Amino acid sequence: MSGAFDGERALVVGAGVAGVAAAEVLRAEGAEVRVTDLRPPEGLADAARLQALGAEIRAGGHDPSDLDGVTVVVASPGVPPSAEVLAWAREAGLPIWGEMELGARVARGPYLAVTGTNGKTTTTGLLAACLQAAGMDAVACGNIGRPFPTAARAGHGALVVEVSSFQLAMQTSFHPRISVLLNLAPDHLDWHGDLEAYTQAKARVYARQGEGDTHVGNRDDQLAAGVSAHAPCAVAWFRDGEPAAGEVGYVGDELVARIDGEHGLGPVDATRAGFRADAAAAATAALVFGVPPHAVSRGLATFTPAAHRGDVVAEIGGVRFVDNSKATNVHAALAALDRLERGVLIAGGRAKGQDLSALATRADRLVAVVALGESAGAVAAAFEGVVRVRRAASIEEATRVAFGAASPGDTVLLAPACASWDQFRDYAERGDRFAAAARSLREEVG
Repeated sequence: MSGAFDGERALVVGAGVAGVAAAEVLRAEGAEVRVTDLRPPEGLADAARLQALGAEIRAGGHDPSDLDGVTVVVASPGVPPSAEVLAWAREAGLPIWGEMELGARVARGPYLAVTGTNGKTTTTGLLAACLQAAGMDAVACGNIGRPFPTAARAGHGALVVEVSSFQLAMQTSFHPRISVLLNLAPDHLDWHGDLEAYTQAKARVYARQGEGDTHVGNRDDQLAAGVSAHAPCAVAWFRDGEPAAGEVGYVGDELVARIDGEHGLGPVDATRAGFRADAAAAATAALVFGVPPHAVSRGLATFTPAAHRGDVVAEIGGVRFVDNSKATNVHAALAALDRLERGVLIAGGRAKGQDLSALATRADRLVAVVALGESAGAVAAAFEGVVRVRRAASIEEATRVAFGAASPGDTVLLAPACASWDQFRDYAERGDRFAAAARSLREEVG
């Protein structure tokens, strides 16, 4: 049986989760595969898996000879377009695919795509839950964990793909039946260069859509709404307020759809930052995909959000500790602060080229700020003369200092507004260590 990539000789750049999945799909579809990675051989956790596939491994850095005999280059999501190895590929006239491009070329069924600056994972999970509640064989994949190319070959009834700006930047064939743009705010500017390039990457979610497809846009986000209005297909809208005809939104705490009539979809948990908008977006996408309203209601009601998105992890003497480690940009941190009545903010990390000064617009909610990590100086500068700021060398010290500044009834909020890579493996490790530190304090005080 012939494969989609018979005769291709592919170079996969990056031997992480996405790179290994790409190698597996390429091999399964008939391609010869070479994998290159900056890490030394002993740093590749999946080297044995790649060898078992029959892939050639070149570790310890990239070299122009890696491209010898290659017909296509597949770049992992974390590899920026400016990477030297991709520059060599462009000079050689080689096609460069990303994870979304590879998945689109082997997809065997319809898929829905979710992108935006914040809320992608929650919305993707909610949307998959709605499809599953309707009896569909639907799975969430992409940036959420399971690589899109792997899921695309599996023959599911439908896929819900979380897609980042990195992944969208390197695709030309990605064609979702339904696309969703949740919101837009400055993020990953160190990778894209500027907000315009970041916005253009996000807009590629609907680049291949046309008649018979639908794009879902956010009426409440001015920047995102402007991008969504240019979609080359039908556009359906969601909002956090009362919906007009053809929209999904809220009447009080009740989610209401005014698509093909009026449908009450039930109350939505509003305790987590952004969850109302995420639920409205997922409901809109599910309804235009053909999911009945009763299944949408059931999917929204049964979904459990992932961790580190507003979890109360401890309470000590009337002070609550809230883990929103997933707030890795200013937009997300502001949304978390909007749920705060009064408390202490722990913020900082790798800023990714963002301007952190907007955090001070919520200063009236804060009694203190604890600045952490690589961008501690920028956090301190943002609040200078407005809120007292202390610095901490570790998340454990930050937790202790924040508790010392709080009073009964206050909340200690971890909403870093920055990536975690300066001090942690990922945002989950940062959140887990914050939670552990808070619980340790609770035992100490108790």
